[in-house]
Amino acid sequence: MAINPFSAFVFDLFIISAIIITAYTLNFYYLTFLSVRRKEVLTTLDRGTPSVTIQLPIYNEKYVAKRLVDAVCGLDYPKEKMKIMILDDSDDDTVELLADAVNDYKKQGFQIEHVRRGTRKGYKAGALKYAMQTTDSEFVAIFDADFIPPEWFLKRAIPHFSKSNIGLVQCRWGHINENYSSITRAQALSLDFHFLIEQKAKSNSHLFMNFNGTAGIWKRDCIEDAGGWHTATLVEDLDLSYRAQMKGWKCIFLPDIVVDAELPVQMNAAKRQQFRWAKGSIQCAIKLLGGIAIKRKVAVEAKIQAFIQLTRHIVYPLMLIQFLALPILLAGNINLYVVSFIPALTIATYLAMGPGAYLMIIQKMYHKSWKSKAKILPSLLVYNAGMSVNNTVAVFDAVLGKKNEFLRTPKYGIINKQDDWRDKAYNLPFTKTTLLEIFFGVYGVMGIFISIFSNNPIFVPIIGLQTVGFFFIAFMSFSHTRFKRIKSSQPRALTKDEKMANKIYKLSMIGMTAIIVFGGFMAIYGYNADIYPLDRMRGHMDAIVGSSDTVAIQAHLAEIKQDLAIVMVNLDDTNNPVWIFPTESTNFLRIESAVDSMIATTEKISVIPRDSSGYHTGILDINAQATILKENLMDATPYMYVSVSNIIFSTMWIAVIIGIFAALKRKKDQLTLADEASGV
Repeated sequence: MAINPFSAFVFDLFIISAIIITAYTLNFYYLTFLSVRRKEVLTTLDRGTPSVTIQLPIYNEKYVAKRLVDAVCGLDYPKEKMKIMILDDSDDDTVELLADAVNDYKKQGFQIEHVRRGTRKGYKAGALKYAMQTTDSEFVAIFDADFIPPEWFLKRAIPHFSKSNIGLVQCRWGHINENYSSITRAQALSLDFHFLIEQKAKSNSHLFMNFNGTAGIWKRDCIEDAGGWHTATLVEDLDLSYRAQMKGWKCIFLPDIVVDAELPVQMNAAKRQQFRWAKGSIQCAIKLLGGIAIKRKVAVEAKIQAFIQLTRHIVYPLMLIQFLALPILLAGNINLYVVSFIPALTIATYLAMGPGAYLMIIQKMYHKSWKSKAKILPSLLVYNAGMSVNNTVAVFDAVLGKKNEFLRTPKYGIINKQDDWRDKAYNLPFTKTTLLEIFFGVYGVMGIFISIFSNNPIFVPIIGLQTVGFFFIAFMSFSHTRFKRIKSSQPRALTKDEKMANKIYKLSMIGMTAIIVFGGFMAIYGYNADIYPLDRMRGHMDAIVGSSDTVAIQAHLAEIKQDLAIVMVNLDDTNNPVWIFPTESTNFLRIESAVDSMIATTEKISVIPRDSSGYHTGILDINAQATILKENLMDATPYMYVSVSNIIFSTMWIAVIIGIFAALKRKKDQLTLADEASGV
């Protein structure tokens, strides 16, 4: 069956996206194979107690900074061999808090320094680069503010520098607040996949492994030989570790040395972290892949894996392309089954490639405790699906070369379920990306109805998973938004403006929810009025093609006439849904005339004997016309979605939501300026 050019283009995009996504997925399974097959041989060498500089880059982390300093000063290591540099770029209470802590520990004999460079130029990478000017120790350990190194960390990690070419040892991240919420559980499982599969596989082979920015120890000579810290990307850790390995240094991962850290508990903070990682990876791909490709000493497999790791976030825009394309292809009656005559194999293939394979991996990772971790997998699938919008925006930001701004992920010292972060400083508001998530969620609801009404219910779980993900991420982004930007550690009563802002916020949330519900209702109503009649007509045409009974054919044609009347009421005077470059094949007036001709032919042959040649000729003619009209309806279906009225309504709907968002943001900015003016 011929496919119209628009559907053919969408189908090609869908298939290309599927192939690329499958390739990245299979590569993850390949790394899983490497991590299991290649047994760890982590040799150690007694190096005594070499000099170590511990660098702690910090910016506005008053809830966790002191906890980190206490943990570092509690390390079981000679004070004279351990220099601590607190790289503090803060501009809030964190400065005074750390100054007091430094003075206390200096009195106890620690070599501890509170470094204030007076600028945030280069952000975290700039602070580390600045600190290296006065660093003369053999090793450099780095911890972010939310990490809590165990007291034995240095004594257990440093002996793994057993060979002269080892430039970095990366330790595994633990999760001190993993069980705080579904968000933290999903993040913990995702990070475990990264460390116990990807990092483990690469560490035990000749593949490039990345530094994760914290909970690791560098050999100072390695940092200097690789060119030091660069500030051109948002992921200075990935950048430096790849440049070091291009120079011949080896990076290793230590899965048995776990450093606990705090996971983001606020959705907007988690989205910011994911955004930074996604954008930074693409930036590194643009910066480094050319050099890796021409480097002779780098193995071909290492080059391929470097390309895959640095570009893997392009999977997210490809996921959105598939998500957008699937309902269009289903509405156009395009066959997307893996095996056309056994539709159930399609969903079985998706399950085997996705959740089924991940369950096997979880079993290998966690052994006896795998069942408890497997229960988190649905949350992770929903979380990752919903994050695809946020990470897609990050990818395009990187590709288009948008200016970098290192926005840190705020932490609140949250450990137990009883701990609350909502009234603390650093709370982040939702961003414009949330509006896109709502759009994709509503589109997904339409896609579910399309898959049902087009007799393709097998695709409902696939569309539904992403739809739930979009709505979940958007809902959590709204519900985790707070207007209060309190910088002072002293609590205060809300001002009149802040109380009004909270009222406006609540009313706006109600209004936005109402608009979304109304938009969803109108989308369903529009589908029922414009698209579903075409689906019914195609079904009747199918029945006519396979029938030789004039009574049955007449009944199908009568139903088609009714549906035609419904569709044509909503069309303009041209009676053609294609409003740019229309063709006769999609002219519903011509289709109606052809149906009338079929009705007349059916009436004529219904009075002649069924075994006559005239009867058979007439039936063949009706069957042929039904086949042609079915193709015409398939050509017209995609254009019914982009009718002038639908575009106008969608534009107005989105404009109202953006208007509410703009009003909220304007109010938030006013409050922020008021806080700054009053010195709060």
